[in-house]
Amino acid sequence: MKRFADEVGMECVSLLGSQLAPEDLLGIPQIDGACSRFFPPANIVRDQPFVLFLDELNASSHEIQKAFYSLILEQRIGEYRLPEGTIVIGAGNRAKDAAIVKPMPSALINRMVHVHLRADHRQWLNWAINAAGIHPWVVQYIQLRPDQLWNEPPKHEEPFSTPRSWHMLSDALHSFGEEIRDEMLEALIYGLLTPSHAGSFKGFIKQIRQKHTVTAILKGDASWPEDPADRDVLYFLAQSFRAHLYKELPDNEKSLRGEHKQLAIRAKDALKSLARISVEIAQSVMSEDENGKKLPAWFLLEVARDLPRLATRG
Repeated sequence: MKRFADEVGMECVSLLGSQLAPEDLLGIPQIDGACSRFFPPANIVRDQPFVLFLDELNASSHEIQKAFYSLILEQRIGEYRLPEGTIVIGAGNRAKDAAIVKPMPSALINRMVHVHLRADHRQWLNWAINAAGIHPWVVQYIQLRPDQLWNEPPKHEEPFSTPRSWHMLSDALHSFGEEIRDEMLEALIYGLLTPSHAGSFKGFIKQIRQKHTVTAILKGDASWPEDPADRDVLYFLAQSFRAHLYKELPDNEKSLRGEHKQLAIRAKDALKSLARISVEIAQSVMSEDENGKKLPAWFLLEVARDLPRLATRG
């Protein structure tokens, strides 16, 4: 909201609905001659139009939500009117996200345009790289695994991945530096991210430190890590390998070009060597991901033909 206000050349005033009392919005009555008047609070009194951001709108009490009726629709609180041209925007969490929210009255719902926002990895990465100084490890990881930028809130109490939690992890990494101890790194990532994402990110950091890369493995310049202590690295590399194949191999066999065929050959060789270490992890490359996406059918058929043992195990 602050960036939006800057773009339109206005001041941004933010109110937290969950922390407001009725008098914070309605003002305090004072005697004015033979009658009393409500004097509005200074935080919303301006001479020039501004952006009024009502955050945690549906976490506010019903008394505050009722006070928002005229503020949102008529841009008025009691006798005070907001300067003409003022923009009023509200935001809140969804009830299904297990956030502390209250049902909004139909009268309030009907006074607003409702837009459901989603986390978009392309926009987030553009912001992270160009405006926010997000830690390179976090940027590189989300570039590899954009599906892990955001996760549905779990049904029980545990950390889960969101743009906010990745930002917090970035701040911590900047604070500790790249020489952060493994124990502290593990505490941070498992304390901020969805458990499966935390394990994958931990493997990614090990990969960086040990210089294993999917590209090098496909070229034959590196091999899969075989040490049992590096199983998390192996699993992360396997998932990155699958993501690379999703990106590079066409869905339609008719679209195959020479480079696709070469990649398919190298990928099958890499799968074969991976299966020597762990058939289960090799099979996970061929299975659908958590979003139900599968590798191209033509490639899976080639794997089943050339690596029947691996396909049978699946």
